[in-house]
Amino acid sequence: QVQLMESGGGSVQQGGSLKLACVASGFSSFGGHCVKWFRQAATKEREGVASINGGGGLKYADYVKGRFTVSRDHSKNTVYLQMSSLKPEDTAMYYCASTSSFSGYCPLEVREYANWGQGTPVTGAS
Repeated sequence: QVQLMESGGGSVQQGGSLKLACVASGFSSFGGHCVKWFRQAATKEREGVASINGGGGLKYADYVKGRFTVSRDHSKNTVYLQMSSLKPEDTAMYYCASTSSFSGYCPLEVREYANWGQGTPVTGAS
């Protein structure tokens, strides 16, 4: 049974930092997956935050560039999201999602991701 599990969420003051982790289990070749972090705030649609492919290629949404860093540790089947300079508008449930992508392409759309974690909440207090 494949599973993604996020951790590391919490409440932090404006300007603070948090590091989220997404641990994968049950996959036969997680190293070839694109992993993307999404977030969903109350009453808003789920939106992409950052992605990393198997080769380490990175993409960030404009609203987190320069503040968030995504990385992965293949030996631990874990992808991280380091969040710094947090703002109140970063408050959301954060999800990691993955899809097999040996080409290195990371899809943009939510519907393209087959595997999802349960989410971890981040509250950026003002």
